[in-house]
Amino acid sequence: MRANIILICFFVSASLFSQEQRTIEIIQAGKSIRNSTEFPDANILQKDKNIRVILFHDGARIESDMSYYYFNENSFKANGQVNFNQGDSLLLVSDFLEYDGKTKKAIAYGNVKLTRPDMKLETDTLYLDRPKNIAFYNSKGKIVDNDNTLESNSGTYYMGPKKYIFKSNVTIDNPEYNVNSEELEYFTESNIAFFNDKTLITGIDYNILCRNGFYDTNLQRGYFREDATINYDGKIINGDSIFFENEKSYASASYNVKINDTINKSIITGHYGEIFRDKDSAIVTKNALAVNIIKNDSLYIHSDTITITGADEKKILKGYYDVRILKSDVRGLSDSIHFNQETGLIKLLKKPKSSRFLKTLTDEEKNQLNPIIWFGGNQITGDQIFLKSNVKTEELDSLIIRGNVFMSQKDSLYSDRFNQIKGEKLDGFFSEGKLDNVYVEKNSTLLYYMYSDDAELIGLNKTLASSILIKFLENEISEVSFYRTPDGNVLSENKILTNEMKLPGFIWRESERPNKISDLFSESDKELEIVEIE
Repeated sequence: MRANIILICFFVSASLFSQEQRTIEIIQAGKSIRNSTEFPDANILQKDKNIRVILFHDGARIESDMSYYYFNENSFKANGQVNFNQGDSLLLVSDFLEYDGKTKKAIAYGNVKLTRPDMKLETDTLYLDRPKNIAFYNSKGKIVDNDNTLESNSGTYYMGPKKYIFKSNVTIDNPEYNVNSEELEYFTESNIAFFNDKTLITGIDYNILCRNGFYDTNLQRGYFREDATINYDGKIINGDSIFFENEKSYASASYNVKINDTINKSIITGHYGEIFRDKDSAIVTKNALAVNIIKNDSLYIHSDTITITGADEKKILKGYYDVRILKSDVRGLSDSIHFNQETGLIKLLKKPKSSRFLKTLTDEEKNQLNPIIWFGGNQITGDQIFLKSNVKTEELDSLIIRGNVFMSQKDSLYSDRFNQIKGEKLDGFFSEGKLDNVYVEKNSTLLYYMYSDDAELIGLNKTLASSILIKFLENEISEVSFYRTPDGNVLSENKILTNEMKLPGFIWRESERPNKISDLFSESDKELEIVEIE
């Protein structure tokens, strides 16, 4: 009974050993020779006429012109048109191949070609690990699938998930795009590439830079992070993360967004943006800031949301909600803005309010709601403000205000005194970018402090007229003319009452005036990181 148990154990052990380590089988050979001097441990198998050497090991069939078979080591070295065939799924062709039956590992070198139904790999030296089902190379390799050609200095192929990991000088060539990367993962079934290092994707009309993300090589769409940039038909898009879809001509970016329009010399920043190339449009929201480069000056426009539409040099910019503008010679606030690049016309508009609501407001509260602009020391408000630039010189040309015109200027000698003009219409003109004159019509009223040559107060001039012409010198009032039966008088200093020093609706809004870029952002805006403009 004891002997039977021992015998059973022996056969079980032998069976397990044979499963774990199968002996390489010789299927055929043209001839077999021994060379005890040079290859004392090897059985040299050679081709003879049409009979090639065929070995078999654990599902793999190896065909060659010559094999040095080491029985004791369960290994061989083959050369001469070596074919390593693993079922219908893998064919490895090379000039030379070394195989270890104990570890099931192989080294193929010399014109190596690994072929599977969905791809072909070419390299000089390839390492095959059958237990792990992987193959890798450290010399330059090339992979060709149905659509792409991939090359790299090193790569690892995971046969189970059909995944490659490429490193060092990785390229993907396609008739419609090229990819250059230092490290990427590529899935041959889905044709999706994942990036883990600096990567450049070059399409027919776009370039993409990133350090992390993925790209669907079939659909030409992807998601990119870490220094992500798209050069999209002359528009450079930056963001912490970018989604891109070529078929829809669409791209979106999130956080630290910057859209640089190199053709129209404009930049838009914010925290979320979208570009629709076919529609020539873009939108940026949250801390949106548009910068239009005008000669040696720049026009800054901030609002909650900014949209740009239209073909190159015919762009229309629209800003919504809490608009603030800054330029060397002009400042402004409004609820919304409309800027036509082709005509050079800027519209500053207030938020529409019902007539019932407006009736509940004082004149001061109504003016508080109106758009406002500053030229030097001049504060101007109205229901609608229009600024017109000369499209050739890119300098301010004219100013148009319609509805509830109110123009104020702090007195040059006394901080509590203000020159004021009211009316329903204002037409102003600029000379060399500075306000030259304004013409105020309809129920025009002027409140103006007059001084002698010795800076002694003559009195307060209060005049009503059908229209008033004011001329400026260096943004200061230099001359006033009245038209159509003006009615006014000059109050001496001792007759000036406090309530006569302000026209109805007067409000001094100097505290709201933006004087630098940071002033364009409200306190709530500053809770979000402001994108820097270089």
